[in-house]
Parts: sequence; structure tokens; C-alpha cells
Amino acid sequence: MLEIRDLHASIGGKEILKGVNLTVGEGEIHALMGQNGAGKSTLSNVIVGHPAYEVTQGSIRWQGKDLLALSPEERAHEGIFLSFQQPVEIPGVSMINFMRAALNAKRKYFGQEPLAAADFLKLMREKRKIVELDSKLANRSVNEGFSGGEKKRNEIFQMAMLEPALSILDETDSGLDVDALRIVAEGFNKLRTPKSSAIVITHYQRLLDYLKPDVVHVLIDGRIVKTGGPELAHEIEEKGFDWIKSEQ
Repeated sequence: MLEIRDLHASIGGKEILKGVNLTVGEGEIHALMGQNGAGKSTLSNVIVGHPAYEVTQGSIRWQGKDLLALSPEERAHEGIFLSFQQPVEIPGVSMINFMRAALNAKRKYFGQEPLAAADFLKLMREKRKIVELDSKLANRSVNEGFSGGEKKRNEIFQMAMLEPALSILDETDSGLDVDALRIVAEGFNKLRTPKSSAIVITHYQRLLDYLKPDVVHVLIDGRIVKTGGPELAHEIEEKGFDWIKSEQ
């Protein structure tokens, strides 16, 4: 599904990714762990096409296509979704209008007719229940005045509406209390299908206890230096990252 080979990327002339190799198969959940500055968020931004990042070497294939040749909008329409570490507020744009525009843009990309208003609202109600998103929030501007937990829940709601093939969760657990984390994780799990995949970026084991990744990778200094099963995350929780560094 996703094949990253020898990926090098820079921002502002500083190289952050220094040869990343990663393959994510259909239906797989991959956890990406590492200390601050290791390049985790850079990798997610490069995958979705953030214009501030320059790919200087390597390739990314997405379902057989050259992902780097696609615009950020095309990548989103092709089924790649990023849940931001710090979701942005969009004053003056209601959640309803925002999601309807996003959903119909994706339908247009695939040559489909726009979703009728009644059908859209029905779909929105169904998906909102999955992540326990308050109906009042759907009528407010995107993320404006939302708490940290509400913003993260809103991100999972957007994911539910767009039904991506690959979801990238960039430190979705950041700033969440135990209850909010559980609700967000359970919402994500309810949305999983045998064909949907995810890259979960986190510092901690607690989110992975809910999401149960198939593979865990450790990113250090711009490279994936260790890969293992779920037990690797438990080792990191107990020992930190220094023991991995000492093996390099």
C-alpha cells in the first residue's frame, strides 16, 4: 500500500530525514516512536505533501502511484489523512460546511455527484455518534473554542467522514486525559476495516494499549533504527530510548 524507500527530506536547508525505509500493508497499524526531533512529524508532513518540506532523495509509492508527484489535495483525495498534533482553528467556517466541502471535493475527484444535503446530514449524524462528538460542536466554527480533547475527537470525526485508506495520527494522545484518550481510541477502532491502515506517531505506550499496532518502529536521528512487534513499545516504556541508541 505505502512504500517509502531511502527517503531524505529537509526543511529550511536542514536535513531531518536521512534515509527512511518503511512499508505499510493493507489493514496494518504501524506505530512510530522516537524522541522529540527524531523526525516523526517531518515524515508525516512529507507523506501528506506539506510544502515547507523538500524531498532531496528517495521515493514514496502509494498504491502503485508516485506519491511525490501528487499535490497535497490529490493525496488527500487518494485516501491519505493526517490527524494533526495541534489541530488548527478556522474561524467563520462551520464544521458542517467544512466537512461537506471536503467530502464533495473528494467525490468530484472520483467523478461522483455531490452528496445531497439530507444524505450528508444523515451521514454526519451517524459518524458523530462513533466518536461521541457533541452535536453543538458540529454547528460551531472548526475547532474554535474547542478543548484539547474536543479537537482530537473532531479530528477522528473528520476521519470517519472521509473514510481514508491510510490514517496518520500524529501524537493524537498529546494533552488528552484518560477518558478522552479512550473515547478517541475507541472511535478509531470502530472505524477500522480490513483494508484501512494507519501510522500512529506517539511517545507513549498508553495509546498503543488501545490501538494494538501490528508493527512498532523506532525513529532516531532521521532513520528507522529498530522494528519489532508490540512488545517493543513495552520495552521502550520501561527502558526509554537510550538502550536502542547504545546498540547503534
